[in-house]
Amino acid sequence: MDDNAKKTGSKKTIVFTILIGFIIIVLGIVLMLYIAQKQEMDEIIENLTEEKTILTEEYQNLIIHYDSLQSDNETLNNLLVQEREKIIQLIEEIKTIKATNTAKIREYQKELTTLRTVLRSYVVQIDSLNTRNEELTKQNTTLVTKQTQMEISIKQLEDDKKGLEHKVSIASQLDITNLMAGALGSNGKQTDKFGRAAKLRVCFTVLKNVTAPIGMKTFYIRIERPDGQLLMSSKNDVFSYESSMINFTAKRAIEYGGEELDVCVFYNVDAGELLKGNYSADVFADGFHIGKASFQLK
Repeated sequence: MDDNAKKTGSKKTIVFTILIGFIIIVLGIVLMLYIAQKQEMDEIIENLTEEKTILTEEYQNLIIHYDSLQSDNETLNNLLVQEREKIIQLIEEIKTIKATNTAKIREYQKELTTLRTVLRSYVVQIDSLNTRNEELTKQNTTLVTKQTQMEISIKQLEDDKKGLEHKVSIASQLDITNLMAGALGSNGKQTDKFGRAAKLRVCFTVLKNVTAPIGMKTFYIRIERPDGQLLMSSKNDVFSYESSMINFTAKRAIEYGGEELDVCVFYNVDAGELLKGNYSADVFADGFHIGKASFQLK
């Protein structure tokens, strides 16, 4: 009886030992599977985290591309700003999601593809606008050059016109010869005594000039005393010369028809007005100084 009990106890021990060993083996296998699965999960999470990081960097690169775009079109610039703000908002959203949320990651990857397409369309538009602007700039430069050349041509024509007018004016200027000046006594005879002079006379011959306008011509005489004072009847006796109004001593208006003409101009002397010495007489007509003579009174 004791032997049977011993045998039964021994069998139970063996079975228990086998069962324990089996349990240990199963637990070992389960532990190994758990470790392997955990390593795989860690690797998947690491890969997803890296994918999220790369996705974020790609969105940030989009912002850099938008920052590099430049356009003179205000409407287009506003659209670029709106797209840039949209991308910034998406980046902030990506930062808040878990790396294991693959559905959201895929969604943002699709959105990235769309945003890249939009970016390319803006690049094409800006390139087109820049090309057009360059063409317009070239056209504008050409127009400015042509305008400058035209202005130069117009100025040249104006200068030529002025030059021609000046030549015509010079050609139409009256010329005189036989210019003589002196004094006359009260008897109408010439005298060189300043105390006997009653009039001063300036005579000359106007030469023939077919280019000069015909009609009434006024000849102005300016006579200066030896002390440099201008002889004149009134301070209101003035005429235009070189854009100024200057006094004259005497004047005479005559009809000029382009042919040679003798002219004399007289100035009535007041008592005590004359001095002894050298006098100068200048002749003017049509705004030109056309002759100068001198005479002496004793």
